[in-house]
Formats: sequence, structure tokens, C-alpha cells
Amino acid sequence: MISTNQFKNGAHIEVDGTIYRIMEFQHVKPGKGGAFVRTKLRRAADGSVIEKTFRAGEKFRPVRTETRRVQFLYDSGEHAVFMDVDTFEQTEIASDAAGDDMKWVQPNDTVEILYVDERPSGVQVPSAVDLKIAKTDPGLRGDTASGGGSKPATLETGVEIQVPLFIDEGETVRVDTRSGEYVSRA
Repeated sequence: MISTNQFKNGAHIEVDGTIYRIMEFQHVKPGKGGAFVRTKLRRAADGSVIEKTFRAGEKFRPVRTETRRVQFLYDSGEHAVFMDVDTFEQTEIASDAAGDDMKWVQPNDTVEILYVDERPSGVQVPSAVDLKIAKTDPGLRGDTASGGGSKPATLETGVEIQVPLFIDEGETVRVDTRSGEYVSRA
């Protein structure tokens, strides 16, 4: 069993038969009454976030988690299909469970799948990816790095981001997957 004083960000616990990931927690000791722990939890099944308060010392069943490196093969519409790079075993994950992070992944890219109690529950992509610019307006003479300004560009995965004016079609750029912002040329 895991107690509230052993909580860590990113750990998984089971509450009322549902598995949650701890996003944030705060121990609170009011001047009057018993201590408690205020948490922000993300449901592993669908990604919804809830806030819940527990009494200090309350115990929960810890959930076994594991990540495995896999290669993204293709998207069949309702499922994303992956292949384990060690065993060559194929795994399907429902597209809604794979989440928004799949917009940064191309076929043959290597990502990690998070397994919660031996069931695949989500895809973890790198914090930054290098992608080619598929479509953008041409840069104009005088557009420099210090000139400021930005323009929309469509990446090879279909995602639209803002890039500096000097970036042209066909160039490879580094994009932060958490914020969706241009970082640099790759």
C-alpha cells in the first residue's frame, strides 16, 4: 500500500477502482483539525483531470507502471498500431487513448508507450521533434532573425505552427511538443 506521505508527481494510484496519475499534490496542515492532502489527478483511461482531497495517512493500492520503446507503424483510423522494437510484437491503442501527442509522430518514429497494470494506456513523445516544413509563404528580402515577426507554416504531419519569417518550405525545424512552438532550425 502507498500512503499520502509517499505521493510523488507522476506516480499512479487506484482510487475507488479507477487508476489516476498524480499531477500535483500539496500537504496542508491547518491550525485546527487534521492534516490533509490536496491533489490534482489525471484519469488514466480518458485523460480527464479532477481535484480530490484525502486525509493525511490514507492508503491506496499502488499501480505498476512501465514504459516500452515502440515504433509507430500506421494509424488505422480508430487505432494507432505500434511494434515493440525488441520483440517485434504489434500493439494497438485506441486513437482517443493515444491522445493529441500523436500529431507529432510520423510512421517509423520511435516513441514510448506507458503500460499501467500491463495494459497500454498512453503514448509519450519526446519533448522536441524535428519536422520538415511542408507549406509556408516564401520569405521576403530583408527577413532576418532579428527582424521579428512570424508566419504560419504547415508541418509534414499536418500541424500548423508559427515560424520566423526567414524559414522556407523544405527546411527542417525543431518544435516543442508540449507547447507546439518553433524552437530552432534542426
